[in-house]
Amino acid sequence: MSSDDVAYDVDAGADLAHEPQGPGAEPEPGAAASAPPAGPSAVAELDLKPALEAVLMVVDEPATEEHLAKVLERPRRAVADALRELSDEYAVQGRGFDLRLVAGGWRFYTRPEYADAVESFVLDGQQARLTQAALETLAVVAYRQPVSRSRVSAVRGVNCDGVMRTLLQRGLLEEAGTEPETGAILYRTTNYFLERMGLRGLDELPELAPFLPEVDAVEGESQEGVPSFDPDAPDTDADDSGHSQTEH
Repeated sequence: MSSDDVAYDVDAGADLAHEPQGPGAEPEPGAAASAPPAGPSAVAELDLKPALEAVLMVVDEPATEEHLAKVLERPRRAVADALRELSDEYAVQGRGFDLRLVAGGWRFYTRPEYADAVESFVLDGQQARLTQAALETLAVVAYRQPVSRSRVSAVRGVNCDGVMRTLLQRGLLEEAGTEPETGAILYRTTNYFLERMGLRGLDELPELAPFLPEVDAVEGESQEGVPSFDPDAPDTDADDSGHSQTEH
């Protein structure tokens, strides 16, 4: 075997392919190492709009302009302008999806006019919508947050333990500290709630004050007391006749 052939040290298991092949040859630093990853300039040189589309296709929550600018190594203003241009382009083209600014970030959404097609594909006959009781409870929390379970129950006139637990499990509500006077846990809506409702913030909730009674006015009349919120308790609501009704 000539000196120019690639040699392997079988006993040691070492790859000698990068040994010097000629007299006086010096090994190159890092010659045996793998090629270094592409530098930051590789991302910065990508076309901005296609790069934004690629990133937004894999996000699982709205991405902020600051985060996108950092990832793609571009000025925030350039990213913000490109996002709005993409959103306008999708609208003009009549695509089945659009790009929306929701809950402080950007994300792809299907258009409402194609909801039936999406629902048919995703649910495939299965019902996954919130019940009327859950929607009513969620509305009370959204407009009165932060609010305790007992106050929500006072507004609705029924025990809301089971419904509150369901909304917490679905990520639509979260704890928001305690009430100073009573020590009761307070609840508020989450960013996921804003995302599902297609809202940028709570200030976009429609006006509902004329239809929602003041909590303090009805709380004194409520006989529900403070719910136990026992995780092992059945999800039931008590009606005026003393019987129980289940809310999911």
